[in-house]
Amino acid sequence: MAEGAASAAAELLLLAHPAGHSISPLMQQAALDALSFPARYQARDVPPAALEGVLQQMRAAPFLGGNVSVPHKERVCELVDERSELAARLGAVNTLQRRGDRLFGENTDVVGFERALAELGVEPAGMSVVVLGAGGAARAVVASLAAAGARISLSNRNQARGARLLSELAAAGRLLEGPAELAQAVRGAQLLVQTTSVGMSGASGGSPLPDGVLPVAGVVVDLIYRPATTPLLAAAQAAGLVTQNGLPMLVHQGAAAFELWTGAVAPVALMRAAAEQALTAQPSRGPA
Repeated sequence: MAEGAASAAAELLLLAHPAGHSISPLMQQAALDALSFPARYQARDVPPAALEGVLQQMRAAPFLGGNVSVPHKERVCELVDERSELAARLGAVNTLQRRGDRLFGENTDVVGFERALAELGVEPAGMSVVVLGAGGAARAVVASLAAAGARISLSNRNQARGARLLSELAAAGRLLEGPAELAQAVRGAQLLVQTTSVGMSGASGGSPLPDGVLPVAGVVVDLIYRPATTPLLAAAQAAGLVTQNGLPMLVHQGAAAFELWTGAVAPVALMRAAAEQALTAQPSRGPA
């Protein structure tokens, strides 16, 4: 347990910009309260210019650590005092832990994705997988799938960014070029993972795929969870495919962070219930 964890004034922060939409404070506070852990979790809107100053504050009591969201994950990876091998390889930190007067950076998105897939009984080893997008979430997904031995095809509007992702993660995948190649790869995929903002409440609507382009059989995962059923998931369900939205990954990555801060087993079912309740209370807001 990090220094300061036993203090009644211990604090955990979510650093994001904007931050008011996040459901993580309600989810994490519910877990902290259930275990009678003396800490308060709050979201803080941190413009990029203020990031270094906030991190400096977090190197001292009463801060225990926190989480990092858009747009700070990559910058925080450069600013922490220590980071895990995984966070360094991804170039992104989503979890902070104070260790004395130093900040340690971790990435729990990978384990969050892996545990979410496990809920579906999906073992990616040897599977043909199409990943849509090349942002921070895609980096965690590709790292996980590559480590599991999946056969990865990646589609991204910015081809250079997609190629850079595969190269930096040493993922033996292929970059899909053009709609015809994308459609062919998707139809033959056993697992499709959608990591972009397309279909999100408050963002661009619709599906990232052309009408009628879906796997013939298999699983479709959309990391968006607001709305709970995106246009892509609705089409996949209508086609009889197994689907999952982004809530399980959110909960599991949050549970892994909770365990890093507290040293206790996270109450995952309670965290999921709190997250679902928060979404019901905030149905029209943007992503957490």
